[in-house]
Amino acid sequence: MSRKKPSRLQFTEAEQDGGRLKEHDRTKEREADRAAMRKDAPPPKDRKKLKRRIIDQKSGGGRKKKGKSATKKTAKTEGQLQFEEERPKPPSKLSHAVKTAPVLAVSGKLHHEISEAEEDNVGVESAHRLGQTAEGGVLLAERSRRAHKLREYRTAERAEIDALYQQALQDHPELGSNPLSRWQQKQAIKNQYAAAKRSGQTAEGAARATSTMTKRVSDTLRGAADTGKRTGEFVMRHKRGFLIVIGLFLILVMFLNMMSSCSVLAQAILSGGTGGTFPCEDADMLGAEADYAALEAALQNEVDNYPSYHPGYDEYRYDLDSIGHDPYVLISLLTAYHEGAWTRGEVQGTLQMLFDQQYTLTQTVEVEVRYHSTDDGDVPYNYYICNVKLENFDLSHLPVYLLSEDQLSAYSVYMANQGNRSDLFPTDQFPNASQREDYLDYDVPPEALEDEVFAAMLNEAEKYLGMPYVWGGSSPSTSFDCSGFVSWVINHSGWDVGRLGAKALCNLCTPVSPANARPGDLVFFINTYDAPDPNAPTHCGIYVGGNMMIHCGNPISYANLTSNYWQNHFFCYGRLP
Repeated sequence: MSRKKPSRLQFTEAEQDGGRLKEHDRTKEREADRAAMRKDAPPPKDRKKLKRRIIDQKSGGGRKKKGKSATKKTAKTEGQLQFEEERPKPPSKLSHAVKTAPVLAVSGKLHHEISEAEEDNVGVESAHRLGQTAEGGVLLAERSRRAHKLREYRTAERAEIDALYQQALQDHPELGSNPLSRWQQKQAIKNQYAAAKRSGQTAEGAARATSTMTKRVSDTLRGAADTGKRTGEFVMRHKRGFLIVIGLFLILVMFLNMMSSCSVLAQAILSGGTGGTFPCEDADMLGAEADYAALEAALQNEVDNYPSYHPGYDEYRYDLDSIGHDPYVLISLLTAYHEGAWTRGEVQGTLQMLFDQQYTLTQTVEVEVRYHSTDDGDVPYNYYICNVKLENFDLSHLPVYLLSEDQLSAYSVYMANQGNRSDLFPTDQFPNASQREDYLDYDVPPEALEDEVFAAMLNEAEKYLGMPYVWGGSSPSTSFDCSGFVSWVINHSGWDVGRLGAKALCNLCTPVSPANARPGDLVFFINTYDAPDPNAPTHCGIYVGGNMMIHCGNPISYANLTSNYWQNHFFCYGRLP
């Protein structure tokens, strides 16, 4: 029994009244005719080239075996080119999904098994990625081919949907009042049309269902408009109350913004309270300090008796940094690294890791050919020189490399007030223990503040007076080192230079003589620590006039440039661009 073909969508003369709808009706009919012609026309004969391999049995040719050549060179193999006629089947989404589902399932399982093993093998991972890319390309090509075959049918459907949309606009003009209404109407028509086709209705049935739906959408939009009008009238009647609510909301937003800008104040409050207190037991902290000191004592003993530990050389030459650490740095670092309380036993691995990061002991051997005199003349021999080098990276330089930003912030809080335990490591027993110092304050002359740029720099810099020195620190949340402090201040005073070191800041500036230095210039120093380049600046500050500077020492403070220390290390003044 032949299946009845669905009839086309038709409009009455009354519905076509008006040129615009007639135009869309003609477009719909034209696309439907094209689809019908393509569907009724006999499918073209696709001729696929097939190359077949024919082996002459008389010549002894046969299938090649793996790892072996053909049996005889005289075996004749002929290639014949034939053509096969294929009749394409109509595309079907259902059949395509059913046929590809098992393949995709097997492929997915295989990829899952490969991915479990690829983490340990870079070659497997690369091959797997290449295979997935190739499979994706094949699937994309297949989908493109099927979409091309379905294009003629979809074009006809789009023409019918467009005609239904124009009819809906003609019956209900309010639906085209704004872009949102037009988009909602067209989407609803498309969904209704698709549902009607899936249920087997004809185009006329789809049109009737769409017309009913259109009226329903129109009623909904009119109801929404009435609701909006009533809402507007309510707001106007109570506008004073709404203005008060809006004002309170803006005040709340401003308050939250101010709170987010008060990180320095919050940190100061935290430092003064229990949040900056070491959470560990005294026995654990003193024990961890003793264990780290024992590692240093063993290293000192090895250096002092290096020939006994490493004999066999004619000469030993030494380049040694001093051995030692600040116990407050050690405890603050351990507490921040472990994010809270710890015991002596829990940090043994961390202590060894920190020790290995702080100290590097190396030796290099040189061989010189020397001569000693004999009755037979000068006789050469090898003279072995052992060069021993000990580098101390400084324990206080490690936090920026080992801690996250939050951990570094906690470390700076502990260091700012020594964990509220300034009595834990007295200097008579722990000579390297740092002492909590108050910052030096200074009243900048009022005439210097007449320069608005310098006034902005000073206002930003003084926010951080008293904060501790943290190697590598570059923000209020982590505290600062000297160049991080200067970079932060100038970046928040009109410049945008990024985070620079002391040498880069010096290169940015124009050199200025001490006689011509003015407030707002930068001042640089050399050899404040053992740097790789002895001629490059190692410390910097901001000159405020009157032979004074503000800089990140320990803590951030004002300093007098006429002191012997700063005079001995002075390098130059520099003016920012």
